[in-house]
Amino acid sequence: MAWNTNLRGRLPITCLILQVIMVVLFGVFVRYDIQADAHWWLEKKRKNISSDVENEFYYRYPSFQDVHAMVFVGFGFLMTFLQRYGFSAVGFNFLLAAFGIQWALLMQGWFHYFEEGHIVLSVENIIQADFCVASSCVAFGAVLGKVSPMQLLIMTFFQVTLFAVNEFILLNLIEAKDAGGSMTIHTFGAYFGLTVTWILYRKNLEQSKQRQSSVYHSDLFAMIGTLFLWIYWPSFNSASSFHGDAQHRAALNTYLSLAASVLTTVAVSSIIHKKGKLDMPFLESRLRIQDTCGIHNLHGIPGIIGGIVGAVTAAYSSPDVYGEPGIVHSFGFGGYKSDWTKRMQGKSQIFGLLLSLAMALVGGIIVGFILKLPVWGQAADENCFEDSVYWEVHEEVNAVYIPENLVHKHSTLASTMPVVLSTASTSIIPPVPPTPPVSLVTPVPSAALVH
Repeated sequence: MAWNTNLRGRLPITCLILQVIMVVLFGVFVRYDIQADAHWWLEKKRKNISSDVENEFYYRYPSFQDVHAMVFVGFGFLMTFLQRYGFSAVGFNFLLAAFGIQWALLMQGWFHYFEEGHIVLSVENIIQADFCVASSCVAFGAVLGKVSPMQLLIMTFFQVTLFAVNEFILLNLIEAKDAGGSMTIHTFGAYFGLTVTWILYRKNLEQSKQRQSSVYHSDLFAMIGTLFLWIYWPSFNSASSFHGDAQHRAALNTYLSLAASVLTTVAVSSIIHKKGKLDMPFLESRLRIQDTCGIHNLHGIPGIIGGIVGAVTAAYSSPDVYGEPGIVHSFGFGGYKSDWTKRMQGKSQIFGLLLSLAMALVGGIIVGFILKLPVWGQAADENCFEDSVYWEVHEEVNAVYIPENLVHKHSTLASTMPVVLSTASTSIIPPVPPTPPVSLVTPVPSAALVH
């Protein structure tokens, strides 16, 4: 089937309409929090605050910087492993994240920060918005290379909406705890993306199989993204925790877990594959799920494990470790939850995990069928994983360099062999430099080097 991938009319109109809607909604609903408002000096005077350092900005912004870098740089470059999809990996991740954080600020604001008819905006909001968009970046990994930017915008709109609803029910109604986002970010994002790509299954994707592999430079860029995520993950897990011991403990635990995971991954990789490589054929061959970035392994399974471990930890938390006040503080016991027990909290954690899975699966099916409509400019099966479908890609020129002194010394060579040999980057066979004359390959006496 031939698809029309020319987005000249559809993409600009969609982007502009969405942005105008965002501007109008922000103008109507969003106001600065008192700590970001011009009246902060009056608040300081009223509360007898002596220094601006006590402003929430100085506590939260360093964590925000780390999480922000993870979303735009870490996730973006992580997906550049496809040999001809680097522009799209970084650029489309940039696009969906830039739109997603605006919509997330509104959706999460209506649920969590709505006061006196307005959304109160502070540095905490933008951290939470980045968390929401991280879930969209996770889902992007499942459909990487197979969807158009139009589809990504529509997918992000619905996913952010579902994320905010799921997060509100899980954190505010079920009263589950999910500081690191095991359930709301990783589990929901992974299985939402996997369900969407299952609905969008392409039976002739084998025609693009040659572009699904990586090359040296694409793997190198993907490693850069991996390192960004690895370095900043302690901030990601601790950013939304309570100030003090909880945030401190979350950062330390993540730091140590990351270090241990590197050695464990290398060990397991060597055990399960005869050449020490990772392979993931099961999902596509058995379940008809084309998981480009392997998000089932990267986020889905770890998210479920994290949710289960969180439930067990809550159910069997010991006063010897936390102290009674510590348990009350960590799990929010008190007030109307004064009669809650640790086992009840463990059940809440399990219910939260099941809710995230249900929202991801049902929402993914609905959104998948919406994205399957032939109006979004998606590429044909044989053109997937290719930048040039949606990007103006300039051809590279491979040059063979001839040292200047040799060109002058062998003047006869200059008239028969060009200094630069140009080849299109799309050539399958790499350029082969011409064989130089025998005089150029003959070893030069050491005395000649002195002169």
